[in-house]
Amino acid sequence: MLGDYFFLALNNLRQRGLRSWLTMLGIFIGIAAVVSLISLGNGLEQAVIGQFGSLDTDKLTIQNQGTGGPPGSTAPRQLTEDDMELIESVQGVDLAIPRLIRVVSVEYNDVVRFKGVINVPKEEREVEIMYDSVNAEIDQGRLITEEDRGKVIIGGSFATEEEFRKKIGVGTNLDINGESFEVIGILEKTGSFFIDSEIFMPEQDLRELLGLENEIDLIVAQVEDPDRIEQVAEEIERKLRKDRNQDIGEEDFSVQTPLQSLEAVSTILNIINLIVSGIAAVSLLIGGIGIANTMFTSVLERRKEIGIMKAIGAKNKDILYIFMLESALLGLVGGIVGAALGLALAFVVSSSASAFLGGINLQVTFSLPLILASISFSLLIGIFSGIVPAYQASKMNPVEALRK
Repeated sequence: MLGDYFFLALNNLRQRGLRSWLTMLGIFIGIAAVVSLISLGNGLEQAVIGQFGSLDTDKLTIQNQGTGGPPGSTAPRQLTEDDMELIESVQGVDLAIPRLIRVVSVEYNDVVRFKGVINVPKEEREVEIMYDSVNAEIDQGRLITEEDRGKVIIGGSFATEEEFRKKIGVGTNLDINGESFEVIGILEKTGSFFIDSEIFMPEQDLRELLGLENEIDLIVAQVEDPDRIEQVAEEIERKLRKDRNQDIGEEDFSVQTPLQSLEAVSTILNIINLIVSGIAAVSLLIGGIGIANTMFTSVLERRKEIGIMKAIGAKNKDILYIFMLESALLGLVGGIVGAALGLALAFVVSSSASAFLGGINLQVTFSLPLILASISFSLLIGIFSGIVPAYQASKMNPVEALRK
């Protein structure tokens, strides 16, 4: 009997053709948004976290709190050598490394691009830690040292043909802020957009190129014991506050741990998820209203049909089941099509983003439980949206229905 109800409901939906598909449009959009968002979510999180690959568990980042732009560009007070010495004096700090991160103009093959440049520290041990922290592996040429004046190494994405309409190789000369520098090494792609698109230049060259004296954009502090990194961070904050004569909450600097960086990323991703989920929820609500509206219209249009079915022996529950199944099928088909569209959209976005952003590999995570849950949720929306119209149809008086 249930099979008869199902095929009768399915046939009724097929007869209404375009109206049925338009009714499911809101369901399509809502489910597609949910499925595509969550399918991309894990890949997005991994891709973004990959951009923080340089933040090892035994390193702290200290910088002044600016108002935007590259580190050091808008800070109210520059970090200094005194700050370096103070940080190195903190118990638990093994080494403090000064970092310069600036933006320069790069000209090659008559194409000008603005790129980030990072200093290569002066001390040999600092250089080793810097390369280790960014997972730098040489692909062509060799790594640079402080003695390599007038030379640079570049990230893997930097060397591609897309950047300057011509590939860059070892031995190529780049015009950086009007001065010529020779490329002596190209790094393997790390998957970090930040590292793969940067220039690495000896610190003395960078200071002379930009007219910098004792400025420091940020300081990387390597701690002796990663398990005590939070305590060391608190002690650095306390000493810097005391040195700058500042109270808690008035700091013009920040001491950031790797965990705090990842928490900031997670917060951003959660906000994005919340906003898109809200949009999807509105679409699903509209879809549910559309289903209810269609079912109410169907009841009015099929009063004579309902009267005939009741006249030949159909019970109230039979009419109820038929209309409920129609409503449920609208939600089910909408969920299936929406899930398929969502997965397709996720793969398109993933491929486009990976191609556009170069080093970032944005993967789609296929989750069968997610697909089944989305379709089930869509089915429930269809069922709940059809309860009132179905009940109204089942209670219709057959004599009055036939008269109309």
